[in-house]
Amino acid sequence: MADEAAGPREPILEVRALVKHFPLTQGILFKRQVGAVKAVDDISFTLHRGETLGIVGESGCGKSTVAKLLMNLEQPTAGEILYKGEDISKLSGRALKAVRRNIQMVFQDPYTSLNPRMTVGDIIGEPFEIHPEAAPKGDRRRKVQELLDVVGLNPEYINRYPHQFSGGQRQRIGIARGLALNPEVIICDEPVSALDVSVQAQVINLMERLQNEYDLAYLFIAHDLSIVRHISDRVGVMYLGKLAEIGTDTEIYDHPTHPYTQALLSAVPQPDPEGRDTRERIILTGDVPSPANPPSGCRFRTRCWKAQDKCAEEVPLLAVPERFKDSDTGARHDSACHFAEDKDIVHA
Repeated sequence: MADEAAGPREPILEVRALVKHFPLTQGILFKRQVGAVKAVDDISFTLHRGETLGIVGESGCGKSTVAKLLMNLEQPTAGEILYKGEDISKLSGRALKAVRRNIQMVFQDPYTSLNPRMTVGDIIGEPFEIHPEAAPKGDRRRKVQELLDVVGLNPEYINRYPHQFSGGQRQRIGIARGLALNPEVIICDEPVSALDVSVQAQVINLMERLQNEYDLAYLFIAHDLSIVRHISDRVGVMYLGKLAEIGTDTEIYDHPTHPYTQALLSAVPQPDPEGRDTRERIILTGDVPSPANPPSGCRFRTRCWKAQDKCAEEVPLLAVPERFKDSDTGARHDSACHFAEDKDIVHA
């Protein structure tokens, strides 16, 4: 985690009004667009150097689409993605290749993200083939062995294949590949969700150590709220393509003001048997609406116990609620709710 005592860090990645709609078409020979899946719909945030920004939310809320947009694996429908002030969504060719050297990704599944026909040395060394200026050809084997050592693997494993490793070891190989070009930003798309709990802790501790050593900025996408709090400096909560709430880990976990965040936190398992009887459990009714036809106004209103007529008519802005603007509490952070209020949640 970034050192807050060191003062504010410089922004390294800025997302402004980012939109990604996937077209829905009809017809076989003559296709026509009949709608769009609004996977990401007008989100904005800033990632600072050396900081970890956690993104949480239900499956299908658009988290992985955000990751692909930041890597330029998908082209945004609208909005800007600024890396050091430059809009990378408009880049191509050599300019995009140069930026991608500084923004790398660790994928969710360590079993499918590594080529089974390539040795570990070839997998980790592949970035050097694409960016030969990063390491001279005769020096690449040594660099790969150094990377294996950095992530806690035996450098002698360089000639082994992925099937000879456990899930945690494979994810370490994926992290080593992400570190190969000495990037400034790493996009982590649920990097520990496919691992056992004990292995998750090892990988998270490794990522924190590497962040301190290399001054990395992480965008950490996950479902597990406990893991996100452990590693993140700030947390953003997504719902149906929009950010519902964003703030520091203390603000979000100890002073949630959006009803959706409160419901998520109330669902975190409580290890203390005595605490389970005293905590309030918020049960959401109804299903998540289709991103192809989201509700008007506030997208959470169809499942919200606070919903009123205003929620259907006006889209709530992601801003500090009026009632908390002059307060010194942790509730003073951005929340997209017309009726935001602080709620005490007992956490795991």
